Amino acid sequence: MIKNITKRQLEALNIIYKNIESSGFPPSLADLREELKVASNQSVINFLKVLENSGYIKREEGLARGLKILPKGYKALGVDMLVPAVGNSSCGPFVEAIQEVGNWISLPGEMYKDEVTESKDKLFIIKVGGDSMINAGINNGDLLLIKQAREFKNGDIVVARNDDGTTVKRFVAENKKAYLKPENPAYKNIPIFEDTYFDGKVIANLSTLKRTYEPKN
Repeated sequence: MIKNITKRQLEALNIIYKNIESSGFPPSLADLREELKVASNQSVINFLKVLENSGYIKREEGLARGLKILPKGYKALGVDMLVPAVGNSSCGPFVEAIQEVGNWISLPGEMYKDEVTESKDKLFIIKVGGDSMINAGINNGDLLLIKQAREFKNGDIVVARNDDGTTVKRFVAENKKAYLKPENPAYKNIPIFEDTYFDGKVIANLSTLKRTYEPKN
């Protein structure tokens, strides 16, 4: 456990964790005020500011429950990281866009410590359907750990999105051309157009690991 965090700060951090673990969502200011037994929302905000400035959490502007525990926060609590499972994506044609569904999966810290910075990168998990990526070891029903990123390189396996929805494919950029490549010869390459966006890149296939991952909610 990290030593420079006070008992009350750790209590607030634990309330955030327990709320996410049990309900799938961070607590509201009212929830924290009641749990911490303080008189005002401002007192809660002061707790959150200290935790954020110390690198334990990140607050998302404009979101009533926009609290995210950072790796340092999980380390202080001595617990595994909780990663949101945001729904399904396709290993085939584009399907309806993925959305957050309030489910979380517990992820051991050693899996993400070399992949994610403490303040900038966001992780999420999707369940894939289809067989277009079988030669990359991604099968129907697998759970993939995705990291949001701003830059992508040739060979990355990405979650791509357009108006038709999302799909998981390998990003290929060569000979001044870029396209999405399936890892199954039964499927054709997908061109990248102006309305194609990348939601993130695959950093792990959780279904290939020995541990079984199940949603917390």
